[in-house]
Amino acid sequence: MATRRRAKEDRQVELTDAALRIIATHGIAALTTRRLAAEVGLSSGAIFRHFASLDELLGAVVARAEAVLAATVPPATLPPLTQLDHFISARSAAVGGQPGILRLVLSEQFQLALPARGSQRLAACVQRTRGFVVAALRAGQADGSVRDDVAAETLAPIVIGTVQALALAPLRGSRSGADRVRAGLLTLLHPVTTARAAPRKRSS
Repeated sequence: MATRRRAKEDRQVELTDAALRIIATHGIAALTTRRLAAEVGLSSGAIFRHFASLDELLGAVVARAEAVLAATVPPATLPPLTQLDHFISARSAAVGGQPGILRLVLSEQFQLALPARGSQRLAACVQRTRGFVVAALRAGQADGSVRDDVAAETLAPIVIGTVQALALAPLRGSRSGADRVRAGLLTLLHPVTTARAAPRKRSS
């Protein structure tokens, strides 16, 4: 019985991931049971053995997005700047691998096509992400590892925007390119030093 349940759960994950691919490439309006069945090599009727309705499938898609996003939040026990570094790397890789998640989260049109509860859950994901980033930035400002001349609320959209850019940009396939972008952002977040270099002496 446990094996059968596990097999059904695996098939449901396969179907939700396929639904996210369809959303990413064709839009949420293109997500039909017929297209989904073709995507995974099943009959349309077989889809309903796993999801009773399209709304139930969309609810599962939202749950899958929630799980993928939640898995990219690092432990709170890490130093703040390390938390941000791990988050940027993990979130951009996860969302880059499933761009349908980013389209669902960022597109108001896509959210309107979801059941109301699904839209609310995605909005909560966005708020949790922003809350995590702001909290990590504030903690870094408190321990001196993050610059404090700019408010955490102002720095947060820069961090989140970098994650989105890395997820969408072609260089996500280049480890060195993504690492350079991430390193550049972390440099930007470091405290600004006020010491100035001594002026050069003029040669006579």
